[in-house]
Amino acid sequence: MRESEALRRSREDDLYDDESELYNKRAGRAMSRRTVSDPEIREARRRGDSGAEYREALGRNRPRRMDPDVQGPEYREAYPEDGYAAAGGPYAGRDGSSPGSGRNPYEEAPEEWQSEPPSGIHIRKGAAYTFVSYVFILMFVTLIGYLVYFNFHSDKVQNSPYNRRQDSQSTYVRRGDILDSKNNVIATTQVDENGNEIRVYPYSNMFAHAIGYSTNGKSGVESIMNYDLLTSHDNFLDRIVNEFRGVKNKGDTVVTTLDADLQQAAYNALGDHQGAVIVLDPQLGSVLAMVSKPDFDPNTIAADWEAIISDPAGSQLVNRATQGLYPPGSIYKIVTALSYMQRYGTTDGFSYNCGGELVIDDYVVHCYDGTAHGEENFGNAFANSCNCAFAAIGLGLGPAQLTKTSEELLFGKELPCELHYNKSRFNLTAESDQATIAQTAFGQAGTLVTPYHMALITSAIANRGMLMQPQLVGRVTSSDGTYVENRNSKEFGAIMTEAEAEALKALMCQVVNEGTAGELSGLPYSVAGKTGSAEYTMSDGQIGTHSWFAGFSNVEDPDIVVVVLAENGGPGSQTAVPVAHAVFDAYYNK
Repeated sequence: MRESEALRRSREDDLYDDESELYNKRAGRAMSRRTVSDPEIREARRRGDSGAEYREALGRNRPRRMDPDVQGPEYREAYPEDGYAAAGGPYAGRDGSSPGSGRNPYEEAPEEWQSEPPSGIHIRKGAAYTFVSYVFILMFVTLIGYLVYFNFHSDKVQNSPYNRRQDSQSTYVRRGDILDSKNNVIATTQVDENGNEIRVYPYSNMFAHAIGYSTNGKSGVESIMNYDLLTSHDNFLDRIVNEFRGVKNKGDTVVTTLDADLQQAAYNALGDHQGAVIVLDPQLGSVLAMVSKPDFDPNTIAADWEAIISDPAGSQLVNRATQGLYPPGSIYKIVTALSYMQRYGTTDGFSYNCGGELVIDDYVVHCYDGTAHGEENFGNAFANSCNCAFAAIGLGLGPAQLTKTSEELLFGKELPCELHYNKSRFNLTAESDQATIAQTAFGQAGTLVTPYHMALITSAIANRGMLMQPQLVGRVTSSDGTYVENRNSKEFGAIMTEAEAEALKALMCQVVNEGTAGELSGLPYSVAGKTGSAEYTMSDGQIGTHSWFAGFSNVEDPDIVVVVLAENGGPGSQTAVPVAHAVFDAYYNK
C-alpha cells in the first residue's frame, strides 16, 4: 500500500512536469526538464544499492521523452508505452493500457494555455533567473553611474570638507604654498625649531576671504584646493628617501589667478567701508581681485576664533563678495533695459517726461534727490538713472517679462562659483501689485543680489553676451615648479545675445560720458558702467543707502570688470565710483 501510494505520487509529478513542459513548448519558452526522484530511488541511493531494485525503480521513474517537434497523436505513435489516462487522471502504466478514456489531455488543452497557464502550473525556474539578472543589471548600471559622476565631479569629492581622508595626508605631506598669478607667496607653511608647522599668510588680512584659513575649519582657496595642497608630486625618488628618513614631503603649489597689486589697490580703495570689490577678466573668467570687509587676520584665526564668532555685529567670516545679499538699486536697471529690448527689439522711439516723482496707487516713486529730468529718451533715462522712467517701463513690461529676463541672467539660479555663495533673490510674481512691480524695475522691493553675481552679468556684457566660467586657480605645480595641472578657461554659456550685449554696452558708455559716472570719463582708458544707489532699512529704523558701481574698461576690447559695493556709502557716484577709479588706475599704471 505504501509502495503503491509512492508510485502514484511520483507518476502524478511526472504528469505535472510533462504538462508544464508542453505548455512552455507551446508558449515558445525553453525549460530545463526536471526529473522527479521516486522514493524508492532515494531509498536505494541512501543504502548505496545499485542492484535490480534500484534499476527497476529507476526504469519506472525515468525522465519522459519529449521530441520538440512531436505533439498529440504523433507523440503516442512514437512512444506507445507512455500512455495517459483522461485529463487529470493518474499515469496508466508502461504497457500503454489506460484505465480511463485513453485520451491524451494535451489534445484537448484549451487555447488560452497558449498565453496563460492553467491553475496549478507555474514557471518557477525562469522567474528566478530573470530576477537575478535584473539585480545584476541594476548593480552594473549603478556602478557605471557612480564612475561617470566621480569622473565629472572628482574635484568636489576630493576637496569636500566632509572628505576625512584629506587631512590624514598631513601626516606625510607638509601643506603646499599658495601663490598669486605673479608668483608672490600668499600662504606658506613654515616649520619652527621644534618641528611644529605654522601656516603663514604674508599679506595678513588682505586676502582673508579669497584665500581663507586652514585652522578651525577651512575656507576660500585653502578649502577648495585642500586635496592638492596635501598631495606631493615632487621627484619620486626624493619622496621615497624622505619617507625612509621620516621627513614629510612638501605638498603641491597652487597658483591662483589673483593679482596682489590689484588686490592691494582694491583693499586700500575700499578703506573703512564695509562691502566688497570684485575684479574679473571678462574674456578668460579669471578672478583678479576679491576683497571683503570687515575681515580678519588668518595668521591669528585660531587665537581670535572665539572673539570673532561671538561678536554680534562682526560677521568678519562672511565673504560679502559672494555671500552678501543687497538690494541692487539702479544697477538693476541693466536688467530692466535688457528686458525692454527683448520685448520690443529696440529702444528707439521711447520717450518719457520726468517730473521728479510718479504716483502709483498709494505709493510715490522719487528720482534721486527729487531731480526732475524732463523729456528723456531711453539712453537719457538710463544715463540719468531716472527712477520714474524705469518704474513706468516696468509697469509696461509686467512681472512675467521681468521675471523671464531675470531668470535668464541667473537670478534665483545656481551660479558658476568655486567658493561658497548665496543665490540672488527675485520675488516678483503675477500677483504682485503695481507699486511692487514699479519698485522692482529700478532695483528695490524684494530683489537681492551679490556683488559677485553683478560681476558675472557685467562680464557677459563686456564679452559680447558670453559668460566665461569664473576661476580662482590658474594652475597646480609640484613644489619645485613642475606642472601638474593647468586650469584652462571655459565658457559657461551665453546669457544674452551679442546684439543685446552691444546695446547695453552703448547705454553704459552713455552713463560715463553723460551721466552719473562722469568721474570715469576723459581718462587714458575708456570705461562703460552703471551706478546704483540702493535704499535699505537700517537696524535703528533709519533709511540707509548702499553705493554700487558695475563696469569695465577698454570698451572696444575689454580688459577688466570692476564691481564695487560699499555698505551705506550713499549714492553710487559718491563712493563706489571713486573706488572703481582707483582699481582701474592700478591696473593701467602697473
